[in-house]
Amino acid sequence: MTSRGGAPDLAGAREPLRGRGPGPDDVRARIVPRCPRNPFVSQPPGPAGPYGAPSPQPYGQPPSYGPSGYGQGGPPPGGAPAHAPGGYGYPYPPAGYGYPAGAYGYPAAGGLPPGMPPPAGWGARLGAMVLDGLMFHLVPTGLFLAGYGRFAAKQVDAWDACDARGIPHAQCAAPHVPTGSAVLILVGALLSLAAVLFLSYREGRTGQTPGKRIVGVRLLREADGSALGFGRAFGRRVLHGLDALPCFLGFLWPLWDEKRQTWADKMVHTVTIRDAS
Repeated sequence: MTSRGGAPDLAGAREPLRGRGPGPDDVRARIVPRCPRNPFVSQPPGPAGPYGAPSPQPYGQPPSYGPSGYGQGGPPPGGAPAHAPGGYGYPYPPAGYGYPAGAYGYPAAGGLPPGMPPPAGWGARLGAMVLDGLMFHLVPTGLFLAGYGRFAAKQVDAWDACDARGIPHAQCAAPHVPTGSAVLILVGALLSLAAVLFLSYREGRTGQTPGKRIVGVRLLREADGSALGFGRAFGRRVLHGLDALPCFLGFLWPLWDEKRQTWADKMVHTVTIRDAS
């Protein structure tokens, strides 16, 4: 319907709308107002947007960052592993005797098995020996020397008497050993033997005497780093007598030896290492 001037008659076009009531869309628009879209709230999954835009992420799914992003389980940028050793699911290897390769991070030193701590220095070994001597051999040695000193005094008096009479020492009668001297000598010898047995037991079972524990060194088998056992530890102490024979040269041998071993260590295949515990 047009007006006289050729323009469309809008008033006449609106006439049919006046008799029609509001539709469902009009009622819904009046009752439920439309809220603006919150850009910070994830939208439910739906069809892809126009112009090829990707659909938003579904609820509960973290966003991904590329084909190998964190959201898809790929490794982080830079090629680094997602989990470092020592985290959840990656326990460190337990430490213990035997020193497996790499257990303590020590490289193989002096022909020793890989992973075994380096050999202990000569000064640390000397300090451990001095401490053990003061704790376990000082009293027995004092008792033995006290008893033997009284007997030696008697012997010197007898030789002086024989010299006054012109009798050679080989033909001089041996003096009577005082009972007190005999007791002191016997008690000192027994205590010294008990100390050697105890220290050998400690070295054979744990690799450490009290002195070694204080200094921080340990005696182990050279081949595999295990404990010696009582027999080998006791034999090593007996063989230390050979270390003392030529001016204590065997005890000085660790100063220039690659494995820091005495002659007794080489005979029984033992090595003293710096304790890693």
